[in-house]
Amino acid sequence: MSRKNVLPAAGPRVAVVGAGSWGTTFGKILADGGASVVMWARRPELAAEITESKRNSRYLSGINLPRTMTATTDLAEALTGAEQIYLSVPSQSLRENLAAIRPHVEHTGVPLVSLMKGVEKSTGLRMSQVIEQVLQCDPVRIAVASGPNLALEIAREQPTAAVISSLSPETAEAVARRARNRYFRSFVNTDVIGTEFGGVLKNLIAVAIGIVDGVGYGENTKASIITRGLVEMTDFAVAQGAQPETLQGLAGLGDLIATCQSPLSRNNTAGRLLGQGYGYKEVVTQMQQTAEGLASVAPVLQLAKQVGVDMPIVQQVKMVLDGTMDPRDIAPHLTTDDDQPQGERTQNDQTGGGGALRRALQRALDQFRHGGRGAAGDRP
Repeated sequence: MSRKNVLPAAGPRVAVVGAGSWGTTFGKILADGGASVVMWARRPELAAEITESKRNSRYLSGINLPRTMTATTDLAEALTGAEQIYLSVPSQSLRENLAAIRPHVEHTGVPLVSLMKGVEKSTGLRMSQVIEQVLQCDPVRIAVASGPNLALEIAREQPTAAVISSLSPETAEAVARRARNRYFRSFVNTDVIGTEFGGVLKNLIAVAIGIVDGVGYGENTKASIITRGLVEMTDFAVAQGAQPETLQGLAGLGDLIATCQSPLSRNNTAGRLLGQGYGYKEVVTQMQQTAEGLASVAPVLQLAKQVGVDMPIVQQVKMVLDGTMDPRDIAPHLTTDDDQPQGERTQNDQTGGGGALRRALQRALDQFRHGGRGAAGDRP
């Protein structure tokens, strides 16, 4: 594809590496916010369709893309002159993609934004850590985006919000200013650990919800798993250095609700197939897109073991994946063989009162009602 086909007509130039459903959707967000977006796509036919037809029929069927979005298979062509670079590739292939990206960005200071929600299986590293390690760049250049962001709904311009997190408030704010438009609003925080792990952990709970849905269990079971899942998410993230309020915001509770309850969720879909009796390999074969939660189960449990955090829901998801547990037995963590009644620990060894969940729900309501001012961790 010639260079003249990928040069933007107007607006600040940004690049998105990865043209799957989420990468393309985020490209649309940026373009609708006034940027000229150049996508990098691996397949020539996909790059041509985005550039010439303004469509991505495989991943976003029926969606018209802005005219200021183009695509190329030439990585240098996509990255040259970009003021911001957004990364949206499968988490387990990020390292190899970064190796190709490095020569084009190592002498620049442009922000690098992770749109990925996974943990690297071989190292247990978060995506921002992989970016920092491979590109050997200052971590203040790195930002991560997370929130209740189902790609197809956003591509249809249904209103939602996200959190942009960076160790540098300036980087977070610069990205948030670019990644917003009339249907998409970005908030900011500096809790990269909590924001990333919120996006990772909700995928694992969504797989569990999909499993019980596939089995045929009802709303009581799903509500119980979501509630106790939020506790597991918070305990794990806080043990890793996150702020608990981040898990009560858009990157935690908000994303958890969206991913668990929507049939558009890839992780929910993968879990539902498991619950219907398909094995892990069969699920992977049937899924046309990556369900990051499946690859993150093992490394998350290893990290949990290292910090002494118990994650019974995630552990049982692993057992179903391994074929050592019948999907119908996914919820024994909701019962106990102990005749002694136990307190409902909701967060950080607190018991009774449902404190964490109540505060989390109130925080989410405040965000919707007051444009984010109710959330101490996520500010506009």
